[in-house]
Amino acid sequence: MDSQPTLSNADIDLSALTRNRRTLGVGAIISLLLFLYLEINYGWRQGALFIVGLAAGVILYHAAFGFTAAWREVANTGRGAGLRAQMLMLAVTVLVFTPLIAQGEIFGTNLRGSVAPINVAVICGAFMFGLGMQLGGGCASGTLFTAGGGSTRMYITLAAFIAGSLIGTWQWHLWQDVPGISPIALSQSFGTLGGITISLLLFAGVWFATLLYEKKKHGEIISEPRSGFSILRGPWPLIAGALALVLVQLATLVLAGRPWGVTSAFALWGAKIAGISGLDVTLWPYWSRPGPASSLDQSIFTDVTSVMNIGIMLGALVAAALARKFSPSVKLPTGHVMAAIIGGLLLGYGARIAFGCNIGAYFSGIGSTSLHGWLWFAAAFVGSVLGSKLRPKFGLS
Repeated sequence: MDSQPTLSNADIDLSALTRNRRTLGVGAIISLLLFLYLEINYGWRQGALFIVGLAAGVILYHAAFGFTAAWREVANTGRGAGLRAQMLMLAVTVLVFTPLIAQGEIFGTNLRGSVAPINVAVICGAFMFGLGMQLGGGCASGTLFTAGGGSTRMYITLAAFIAGSLIGTWQWHLWQDVPGISPIALSQSFGTLGGITISLLLFAGVWFATLLYEKKKHGEIISEPRSGFSILRGPWPLIAGALALVLVQLATLVLAGRPWGVTSAFALWGAKIAGISGLDVTLWPYWSRPGPASSLDQSIFTDVTSVMNIGIMLGALVAAALARKFSPSVKLPTGHVMAAIIGGLLLGYGARIAFGCNIGAYFSGIGSTSLHGWLWFAAAFVGSVLGSKLRPKFGLS
């Protein structure tokens, strides 16, 4: 019997190059057409926010700035460089955001921060989210950019994320009267300077805690675990990724009038899919409120978060093709699929009841000096530690 022909390394390299070139072309054309469509039909602001989303996708992919992996590193190895980069990112955000939000408007756009109640729903939802991000393989932004970059598993996580978000809106009203206190923003309670000062002290506390823990575990500190940086192939230095995401936050605040968010769009997408399937979600209290109710009647392209999320996925697609790393695989172990489904459901449900995700509650909340962001961080980190311990049970490294 004749043996089957095998592909040489040269053939494989050529195939990968061709695939990535085609992917780059398709991604670039779709991005251009969508930008023009948004610009013409929904105004320059929606087009600009789409561009911000594209930039965020490129940044997240090339910087590999995942919140999930950074927290898992602390839990599993004691290395805290990723978490320290997040503290730097938050510190710069507070320095920029606080005076702008106190000013109230810029270029005719009213500005507001991401401030939410401090209650049991935040604790429970954030814990679920932290657990889900380790099983699902990504946070909210991480799910978008890794799915856009060609990860088949993350498409499963994203689908479950959307389903979990829809379930969260169904049960949203059950979490509205849980014990808690009204929203507290440090900048409102202690003034602009006081809010900045207290925030910086908290960031410094986390920063030095990671240094002490890493020193105790390893006897040395690694400030930058990456080497061999490449603009097109990544990974970028952690600090470069952190500062680039601050620019994304600032652009979103100036253009949209509020900080960056991700998961409200997943709830909207889930509700629209449910509506097509014949389920009347308008009967649910969450969708009977003026804001969500009006979004159901309009195109998703009128929704800032949806437009940015689509931009993130397309930006990551383009970045993956530029780096010649776009290589989807349909072969997934059963354990990985199960973890993606369970993790995605926890991510979606948790974000909906906890007033946001790692972007809307953690990054934007703490960046707005809201104490609910710190409570979210603490609860999500505990959930993430547990999730890190459970990963091997699903065959995840």
